[in-house]
Amino acid sequence: MMASVQHQLLLPLLYILLLSSSALAKTVTYNFTATWTTANPDNLFSRKVIGINGKWPIPQIDVDKGDRLIVHLYNGLGDQDTSLHFHGLFQNGTTFMDGPAMVTQCPVPPGKSITYDFTIDQPGTYWYHSHVKGQYPDGIRGPFIVHDPEGPYKGQYDEEIVLSLSDWYHQQMTVLTKRFLSYTNPTGAEPVPQSALMNDSQNVTVNVQPGKTYMLRIVNMAAFAAQYVWFESHTFRVVEVDGIYTEPMEAEMLYLTAAQRVSVLLTTKNETSTNYAFVGSMDEDLFDQVPPGLNPNVTGWLVYDSAAPKPAAQEIAEFNPLDDINLVPYDKEPRLPPPDYSFTLNVMMDNLADGVNYAFFNDITYVRPKVPSLFTALSTGELATNPAVYGENTHSYVFNHLDVIEIVINNQDPGKHPFHLHGHAFQVVHRSAEAAGDYDPSNSSLPDVPMKRDTILAPPNGNVVIRFRADNPGLWLFHCHLEWHLLSGLVTTFIEAPLEMQKNMTIPADHLALCEAQGIPTKGNAAGNTKDLLDLTGANKSPDRLPKGFTKRGVIALVFSVLSAFLGMGAIVWYGLAEIPGSG
Repeated sequence: MMASVQHQLLLPLLYILLLSSSALAKTVTYNFTATWTTANPDNLFSRKVIGINGKWPIPQIDVDKGDRLIVHLYNGLGDQDTSLHFHGLFQNGTTFMDGPAMVTQCPVPPGKSITYDFTIDQPGTYWYHSHVKGQYPDGIRGPFIVHDPEGPYKGQYDEEIVLSLSDWYHQQMTVLTKRFLSYTNPTGAEPVPQSALMNDSQNVTVNVQPGKTYMLRIVNMAAFAAQYVWFESHTFRVVEVDGIYTEPMEAEMLYLTAAQRVSVLLTTKNETSTNYAFVGSMDEDLFDQVPPGLNPNVTGWLVYDSAAPKPAAQEIAEFNPLDDINLVPYDKEPRLPPPDYSFTLNVMMDNLADGVNYAFFNDITYVRPKVPSLFTALSTGELATNPAVYGENTHSYVFNHLDVIEIVINNQDPGKHPFHLHGHAFQVVHRSAEAAGDYDPSNSSLPDVPMKRDTILAPPNGNVVIRFRADNPGLWLFHCHLEWHLLSGLVTTFIEAPLEMQKNMTIPADHLALCEAQGIPTKGNAAGNTKDLLDLTGANKSPDRLPKGFTKRGVIALVFSVLSAFLGMGAIVWYGLAEIPGSG
């Protein structure tokens, strides 16, 4: 009887809570036109950049938890496709709003529009960017902040400040990509940026008041460079990474890979006689060669007194950032149980028969299919659970609904790789030291409460192990977020509960119309075959493998031999055309 009375009392209370929650939520609408404009953020070189509505930097998106966001995007570029991906947002039930071209949608061609429309239930620090052909380093990327009126640190800070980090190239990505993915670059050396930026500028000033606490939301929107970040003579407490609240952890320096975000609480000093530099420093370990004269640093200032000088940043003896593996999620979620499905991804770089250096998971380099992979999942019936229908070079894995998934990433490359998962955050149950080799479960202890985030650094020649629950039916990429490695194929595709998707999911009409306008099929397997779904004839594929015994050193030797031959022939032609002394 008592239980029944309690139940009757709870129902009206729950109803009131639901009503109040829905009343607070709002619809936030942005009308974006992607256009070319001109900018010179490092004061070294003026260049074309992709802006929004004729302006650059592009707008910061601000919403509250629970809001509905509508973004109308028109492609006014004239010469390039585009799209938008909302990095770190799970898109529960709206995987078709995730944004990667030929994965969850067709690209948006010049003169066409698309509408992104979804509800946001995750507070935290995110960003948004184009997800087409390595386009976003040309400028189409910006912070995306989801404010939380009821967050665990509510009342513990006085103001929020967003600080974006990025690297900057003086040439457009189309030019750099052609040079990077070329037989003339057989080692796969990535283009090195010309500058580091903060808030898409340099010499940033942040006005602060004494004795106040600020939540600094730091976002690395770089194409390539990780950055070390520190605030001279100030410590801070880390309270969020990649949208996941953490227990406060004191730190003096951070390390953010491309695509990572960190929020910190920084309390200012009680006196105002001095202003203090803060610094972002690009991780030069990522660069094959450091160009002469490169300044890896970008400096800003905490300004206590606008009339006081802004001192130059001090040199530091070494980089000693917080190790994010030690962070404890605020919700203290225990380590997920042993996985229902565990698999290994081995990372390597190698050349194929065209002489280009590609990136591989398990000897497979990603190539875009002829049908967006999501549309394949929705149109192939029971065979949607068969990875074959998505094509060999999408490197697809199919997950059962609610299974615990474990991925072992063995980084068999001497470089650092930040891996990002769409549609989920994950637990990092293990990360090795550098040069530790492949993962050995018999020699690893797993934490009871693992750190969680959506982008994690795999150490050079080391390994990292992640777990998550497949509780978000959709089609999600897992890829390296160094844009050069995304372009060279370090990507896999996860198809999560495809039969559940087929029950509940409909692609919006304007998304389908984009495909129709470009002649891109919206049904069938990766080759566009709707009759025999296991016949992949005509599917997009990577170049052939090199003949056995042909090494990278051989490719390099061949390239230089060919170049020498061309130079030699050029010299002969020049000599032959030259006028003979004394003739005539």
